[in-house]
Amino acid sequence: MISSAIKKNIVRAYRIPASSMEPTLFPGDYFIVDMKIYKSERPKRGDIIIFEYPKDPSKDFVMRVIGAEGEKIEIIRNKIYINGQLIDDPWGHFTMARSSIEDYGPVRIPEGSLFVMGDNRDNSPDSRFWGFVNIKKVKGKVLYLYWAKNKARIGIEIK
Repeated sequence: MISSAIKKNIVRAYRIPASSMEPTLFPGDYFIVDMKIYKSERPKRGDIIIFEYPKDPSKDFVMRVIGAEGEKIEIIRNKIYINGQLIDDPWGHFTMARSSIEDYGPVRIPEGSLFVMGDNRDNSPDSRFWGFVNIKKVKGKVLYLYWAKNKARIGIEIK
């Protein structure tokens, strides 16, 4: 009973199954998620969040928040512009010389929504492909790794 309450309301452990968040999170990494943080604040740009996948709510996805409600987002040659201003994007990693989706938008992010992307931009099915995330479907914020194949990464805070 108590462990169920903790799992739903305080923290929860997750395992990443895919490569869309590399090099921040690798397939097989286990991480801790703060399940209560967004009860008192909104997700902000740069946060890595867990949310219900819009195309299949039975699945949880992990992605990085890039844009928030009301902002206009445009991607030109893999550079992200919010409200016409180039943003600092230290998270985006590209492995191919030319990506299949270098350009996107411009679009305005609807009220109550987020635009999310994986850090592995060449291999990330994200808001560019399936749309926005409803803020009400955000479950929590990724905090730190508690298990990884690369033992040197264990315990690192996720940013």
